[in-house]
Amino acid sequence: MADKNSPIVVTFPVGPLQCNCTIIGDPVSKKALVIDPGGDAQLILSKLTELALKVVAIIHTHAHLDHILAAGEIKKATGAPIHLHKEDMFLWDGVAQQCVMFGVPQISLPKPDGYLTDEHDLGCCEGVAIHTPGHTPGSTSFWFEPAKTLIAGDTLFRGGIGRTDFPGGDYNQIVKSIRQRLYALDDDVAVVTGHGPGTTIGVEKHSNMFVRA
Repeated sequence: MADKNSPIVVTFPVGPLQCNCTIIGDPVSKKALVIDPGGDAQLILSKLTELALKVVAIIHTHAHLDHILAAGEIKKATGAPIHLHKEDMFLWDGVAQQCVMFGVPQISLPKPDGYLTDEHDLGCCEGVAIHTPGHTPGSTSFWFEPAKTLIAGDTLFRGGIGRTDFPGGDYNQIVKSIRQRLYALDDDVAVVTGHGPGTTIGVEKHSNMFVRA
């Protein structure tokens, strides 16, 4: 039987590129994080209402448009601060150009309220940020030990890894990030990927065609 005090973890696809947005909340305090609000702000807000959770921060694994499109709307509706890694500010500031590139309606975003750093305490559900550059310079994964869950963004996928041919990408760096930081976690850790189905650390260690332990 699941521990009634275990964090609430709900993941669902949003936006034009179907980014996996995750809400992770504390069932006791009702505090929650919204991770990668890549669109469909009203859907995200309705999920929060259903779960009776209050957002304390909006955090991003990286600043490609499909992971950030609804950040401003969620902040406006909830008052929660926005956080991402400073090394992805060039992408955040260039969101209008990203929209043109991908043929989606242009938006503007508020400035982040704070910057994530490696080992940053996320202030909810015992979450910790892990800087995992490679897909972008500021790519960051989020580790929630009580939930045995890693939010990997576009760093690690089921059977794959994030693209490194966009500006700021670095193949050798993403391999190092996965091998040294993510594969250091236990095999049974659930991995929420940036797009598509989830996986576990153990499965990827032994079968990922790009990076094996």
